[in-house]
Amino acid sequence: MDSPSALPPNLNAKQSPSLRHNDGQQVQHHRNQQDASHCPAHASVGADIDINIDPEYVSPHPTDGDDTAISREETETDFPEGGLQAWLVVFGCFCAMLSVYGLINSAAVFESYFSASQLASYSPSDIGWIFGLYLFIVFFAGVQVGPVFDRYGPRALVAVGSVLTVASQFLLGLCEGYYQIILTYAVLAGIGGALLNVPAYGAIAHYFKRRRGFATGMAATAGSVGGIVFPLLFQALIPKVGFAWTTRIIGFILLGLAVPANLLIRSRLPPSEKIVSVLPDLSAFQDLKFTLCCAGIWFMEWGIFIPLTFIVSYAVDQGQDENSSYTLLAALNAGSFFGRFLPGLVADKIGRFNVIISTITLCMVSILGLWLPAGSSQPLLYVFAVVFGFVSGSNLCLYPVCLGQLCDSKDYGRFYSTALVTASVGTLTSLPIGGALRAVGTEEQGWQSVIVFSALSYGIAASCFVGARVLAVSWNVKTIF
Repeated sequence: MDSPSALPPNLNAKQSPSLRHNDGQQVQHHRNQQDASHCPAHASVGADIDINIDPEYVSPHPTDGDDTAISREETETDFPEGGLQAWLVVFGCFCAMLSVYGLINSAAVFESYFSASQLASYSPSDIGWIFGLYLFIVFFAGVQVGPVFDRYGPRALVAVGSVLTVASQFLLGLCEGYYQIILTYAVLAGIGGALLNVPAYGAIAHYFKRRRGFATGMAATAGSVGGIVFPLLFQALIPKVGFAWTTRIIGFILLGLAVPANLLIRSRLPPSEKIVSVLPDLSAFQDLKFTLCCAGIWFMEWGIFIPLTFIVSYAVDQGQDENSSYTLLAALNAGSFFGRFLPGLVADKIGRFNVIISTITLCMVSILGLWLPAGSSQPLLYVFAVVFGFVSGSNLCLYPVCLGQLCDSKDYGRFYSTALVTASVGTLTSLPIGGALRAVGTEEQGWQSVIVFSALSYGIAASCFVGARVLAVSWNVKTIF
């Protein structure tokens, strides 16, 4: 998965001004807005400096051989904040994100199909490793891809990522064995997804700063669009043309998306000469606030991918037909479409930590209050899908910005890469654990265990984010943080 600033445009992003509330109280606005040159994977960041820029001043794509004399330091303070070229870049990034997050948000239909066909003899935990490994590679490999993007630009990354992603879908239809599916769906598509993901977010950050959250949020809706379209395609095509041709048709769609992605995604800033380490910085864990935030991210990853991946299999086991089950996943992604950018807009006004704590808590409440008692009730399942989709839509969008509030902007890169490595391990282990819990006791007891595990993970995640917020500011709920 992804916010413009809460400060007025004339305030520097690194200041901590006192803001006066309607009730006359003054509270300290504690923020350290990240100033990184590229936006990290599934992140949404913004800034507070509103600068009018002469479009002739900055080269549109110096990394492609432009002989500009403008330094990186100068161009990093001047952002177009719009215009035809900038919005074309956003559209190209939308196409790339659809290829990555559209498939991530459609994982439930693949999991359900594999469980009933090629991998029917394998345990849910074994099947869960396929999807856990896929998510792990997409996010973990992004740590290594980031410095390459900064140094060489997006062109080669997007081209290779497009080839691997398209090839994975064409080859998937030929796979029959477990290891074949792992190599194509998890490894090949995972590497391709990582190569597409970083440039898709990073390029937007080259053109937008003050409006970066809005621009990134618009591009990030691609995940929800793909999560609606691909399950409905499965629903329509599987009975008519079978699995192999269904995946090939998806491959052709990804090929079509690759064209604007490769033509439109381009960088604006000169290449970075700085050599950045891709290894996690363990010294960052000496900061208890950061450690709690990382723990919160880990447990949040455990919580979110359980419903996203298992909701279709759950509905089928409860007696729903496959068609209605695929529609259920589409409804969840329709809810997340609005949940990807609306909470981000609110977060700029009342605080990013405040919003992520609220949405994570609501995720736990929706799981326990709607999914757990739903059983075979189709209306209640649809209510859960839409509500959970909305409140979980901002989970992966807000945590990178929350990390930025815990460190100086110069330290953001190492803080984020360290947190991302931690989070990727959470994505790797979440689904195998959920699959193992499905085998506990009877079928009903197994699903109850999975649901409670997801809710408990969200509860722990909320507690960790609360702890980080309290250490950073205070218990005062009126503090914008």
